[in-house]
Amino acid sequence: MKDLLGRSFDFATPPSRVVSLVPSLTETLFDLGAGDVVVGITDFCIFPEGIERPRVGGTKNPRIDEIRALSPDLVYMNLEENIARHATAIEEFAPVFVTEPKTVDDVSTLITTLGAIHRRHDRARELTDALASERGTVAPFTFAVPIWKKPWMWCGGDTYVSNLVESIGGSNVLRDRERYPSLAIEEVLTLRPDIIFLPDEPYEFSTEDAAEIRGARVIGPFPGHLFTWHGTRTILGLRFLSERLGG
Repeated sequence: MKDLLGRSFDFATPPSRVVSLVPSLTETLFDLGAGDVVVGITDFCIFPEGIERPRVGGTKNPRIDEIRALSPDLVYMNLEENIARHATAIEEFAPVFVTEPKTVDDVSTLITTLGAIHRRHDRARELTDALASERGTVAPFTFAVPIWKKPWMWCGGDTYVSNLVESIGGSNVLRDRERYPSLAIEEVLTLRPDIIFLPDEPYEFSTEDAAEIRGARVIGPFPGHLFTWHGTRTILGLRFLSERLGG
């Protein structure tokens, strides 16, 4: 089995002590029924609600010595959320499995992969079936999604957020831009998006921000994890879109 970086892993025996440095993967592991092997999580792991595991710092500043002390036999990291130098340090004592889904299809593959690693094949199939069932389409619309305000930054066409919304029938007015371009809101509005989505993370957009936007329908602010967390929360993100857009 290979991770995002193409490195091969032999999971002849499923891992028994896992540290997850990716909040969305922490939730997904529990949803798969593999939460019992999770021995360490980040400060930002808030799902499942009430989760109690040793916390080893943030996604950008994990405490390596505390991770080492947990004696993990596998550490999950994400190419975008985590930092390469931390992966290098952790690899001195534990294998690191790197992920970075960019599309809803990638999420389905990820859930299947995690199910195989942890011998939760049947549950993984249930979750991917649930994901597929939420992928209905609504009437075509154009959209934009900011992730920051000072300066304004937006989700380009190669991001997971963009693909999530496009998967139900949307068209990103910034789909030809890569990553997270910085554009004044007035410039984006000239592209005539039907909808501007305002998630509350990573920037905490407010109702005042929503009230200031003219020339497009504004949806939000709303829980940003519905757009930015990939894994089983993708199911909830698709459901949110369908419900808000009348699908």
